[in-house]
Amino acid sequence: MPIFLPTASVQKATDITPELIHAMHATAILLDVDNTLALHGSQTPFPGTVEWAKRMRKAGIRLVLVSNNFKKRVKPFAAKYGLPFLSLSLKPFPAAYHRAVRRLAVKPEEAVVVGDQIFTDVFGANWAGMKSILLVPIGVEQTFSFRVRRALEKPIRKKIKKAGCGNQYSGKG
Repeated sequence: MPIFLPTASVQKATDITPELIHAMHATAILLDVDNTLALHGSQTPFPGTVEWAKRMRKAGIRLVLVSNNFKKRVKPFAAKYGLPFLSLSLKPFPAAYHRAVRRLAVKPEEAVVVGDQIFTDVFGANWAGMKSILLVPIGVEQTFSFRVRRALEKPIRKKIKKAGCGNQYSGKG
């Protein structure tokens, strides 16, 4: 079960502070797109996320978007944030996470993966030797595979809540 547990969890991306990232001994964030920075498939960023990304960069934290979506979805979205990106990442496999940290010139242990899915973002981060911050999904995906994954996540999210993986970094991971 620990492979599915995040290092920390918060409600939304804008709840992540430079202090939290620094407390995690990290200097970089690998960001998911759908239900992390925007609704699934939307090109409209969640309120405050563009400004949040600027604040994080101003605090010296490097950011990159890492998405399983096609380039035509991710590229214009990344442009709104002024961020580099990797598309068709094949998360949760570690290769994309490792490409992302090489691109940012940081070590895997200095990176935090941020996303809303346990079986891609959290599992992938743990598999790649990185820390993770799990977000609460904002949108409800309609596809069968998403509904199945969300149902499978429910008991794990309960365990996360019970374990106290709140927005205070516990020092684990």
